[in-house]
Amino acid sequence: MENYRIKLDQKLNLEKDFDPDDLGDWKGKKQKGEAKLAELRLELDHLQEVLYAEHKHKVLVVLQAMDTAGKDGTIRAVFDGVNPQGVQVASFKVPSALEADHDFLWRVHAEVPGKGELVIFNRSHYEQVLVVRVHKLEPASEWRKHYQQINDFERMLTETGTTVIKFFLNINQDEQKKRFLDRLDTPEKHWKFNPADLQDRKLWPDFMKAYQEAISATSTDYAPWYVIPANHNWYRNLMVASLVVDKLKKLNMQYPPEPENLEQYRKQLEGENKAPAKQP
Repeated sequence: MENYRIKLDQKLNLEKDFDPDDLGDWKGKKQKGEAKLAELRLELDHLQEVLYAEHKHKVLVVLQAMDTAGKDGTIRAVFDGVNPQGVQVASFKVPSALEADHDFLWRVHAEVPGKGELVIFNRSHYEQVLVVRVHKLEPASEWRKHYQQINDFERMLTETGTTVIKFFLNINQDEQKKRFLDRLDTPEKHWKFNPADLQDRKLWPDFMKAYQEAISATSTDYAPWYVIPANHNWYRNLMVASLVVDKLKKLNMQYPPEPENLEQYRKQLEGENKAPAKQP
């Protein structure tokens, strides 16, 4: 996974330096990779239970990507079977009038995890330096300030007990084209197709530049970015699951202490069956 981790201020060229088809050590091992993912999901389910029970740590997973890269699919595949009681997904679309009246982090801060929670951002506060930049919704003098504001925000989160894990799911234009065509060719997927996505596709070079600068400027030691090859869904899911499980393990979480005198309560419950029946 360290091969996919970005350093702060690292010069990036997402299209030349990062292969969306990369399969790492798993090339030719799709079946084994899918079996490993199943194991990781079971492990993640257990770790999330301890996270919730301990009620100490907070975990934030950020997913960013171009359209069709698989943010929804990653969430389904990686977190399948995890108890939804302590897991939430937050999506950030066009700000409402109320949200637009506040700073861009106002609506984001309301969705960050509390103690014992794991929250997944499907898109995030980074839209303010991606979509806002590419579509020229703010001048550069404004959106460039957001890099440091984001770093300060994420530092505050980590200093108050939140583990921040950020993924850019990396596909190329050819793969995106295939996935758009698949949506058009499959009636059950028509609902996923948005003609506006084709307009963003025309702006691919601008988005790549925006992503490169944003990732480089905000991949801090406390909240690093990982550029995950995403042309192959199974490998994308495996890498995301591997890293999330690894981060959770490093929290060294423990179940809360058991109540005292457990045997007393056992005898109390067992005694219920021995109690004499009430006389009429």
